[in-house]
Amino acid sequence: MLTIQSIAELRTQLASWRNQGRSLALVPTMGNLHAGHLHLVEQARKHAERVVVSVFVNPLQFGPGEDYDRYPRTLEEDRLQLEAIGADLLFAPLLTEIYPFPLAESTYVEVPVITEILCGAHRPGHFRGVTTVVAKLFNLVQPDVALFGEKDYQQLQVIRKMVTDLNFPVRVESVPIVREADGLALSSRNRYLNLQERALAPLLYQSLCKARDAIVGGEKDFVALSRQAMAFLENRGLQPEYFEIRRTDLSGATADDRPLVILAAARIGATRLIDNLSVP
Repeated sequence: MLTIQSIAELRTQLASWRNQGRSLALVPTMGNLHAGHLHLVEQARKHAERVVVSVFVNPLQFGPGEDYDRYPRTLEEDRLQLEAIGADLLFAPLLTEIYPFPLAESTYVEVPVITEILCGAHRPGHFRGVTTVVAKLFNLVQPDVALFGEKDYQQLQVIRKMVTDLNFPVRVESVPIVREADGLALSSRNRYLNLQERALAPLLYQSLCKARDAIVGGEKDFVALSRQAMAFLENRGLQPEYFEIRRTDLSGATADDRPLVILAAARIGATRLIDNLSVP
């Protein structure tokens, strides 16, 4: 597996593969890889002949007071894991490669409306950082396909809209959530949890399952379901930010809409977790 830090070297290598007629898949990550990330890489192999994985902790998607400085950076461990599962290229650029100018003077890519709800309402500017760095990676790698996990469901929809609006020639593929045995969605931030907090974390998934089962059973009052779920989480020591039932395009849902997606975010101590579940 190749490990590349510079844009110039990346472009040279990718041009060589394209000249050979090789198709390219991109898996963008912030590193600190877990089994969910590795599953994305394995799925990418099914879609293209060469798999590029980026590892870049993007400062633009962290707000003031968030965990940018303490976000786990485990590049050597990540490299070994990627090599073991057959990734072709690890792109691990320095900050100055991606943002050669001060961040305040940099160009941004921003998707309106869909970024102002759910996580966007609680993390202003977050999705602007996501779309800016993903647009940069799409321009640098020019992949045929890019793979994203469904745990970050809103992010997935935002990226799909950006690709459509800006006419990127990239096919976006989503990969289902990978979970622990107790239902907790895999996340790099799970390692922040202490033992007591880790025991509480599966309650977020349990609240989603209860709501889904109620809807499948005929419950039509989505507002009441959301309130019940928020109360359930609060009473057990979590700090829920939102719990919402929406259409799969994230527009508002009525009782007769199907399919649906249930989305939730909650804090456990200092750690913020998100999850979602579909209602077919």
